[in-house]
Amino acid sequence: MSFLFKGFSIFMLWVLCAPQVIAGTPAPEGVKLYIISPADGTEVSSPFTVRFGLRGMGVAPAGVERDKTGHHHLLIDVETMPAMDKPLPSDANHRHFGGGQTEVTLDPPRGSHTLQLILGDKDHVPFVPPLVSDRIRIMVK
Repeated sequence: MSFLFKGFSIFMLWVLCAPQVIAGTPAPEGVKLYIISPADGTEVSSPFTVRFGLRGMGVAPAGVERDKTGHHHLLIDVETMPAMDKPLPSDANHRHFGGGQTEVTLDPPRGSHTLQLILGDKDHVPFVPPLVSDRIRIMVK
């Protein structure tokens, strides 16, 4: 009987706490996430540099817990947004900047491409509500 009670207690603790862990960090009000350059609709030569902008918060490396900080994730040619309640994927189209970087040099093939930023918390989980930049379109010549 005691074993069942302890097991049930642990299960209930997990049920009550898990949503807080998975849900992400609350976003401060008035934060603006944006791409400084290149500008939307720009024609660029490859390679080119993408500069990330953030107003109302600071940037800190992944794994570092500081109030009002996060780190950038760049979505490249992503049409469907990833899940906003779990860590963002990491692949060629979902680039992580967990070191606190605020720019990257890209060398994509010729053609039309889209770029968009999402700010992640220390665990790569989007803030609540998600802090997402406008999606821009560029043309690589």
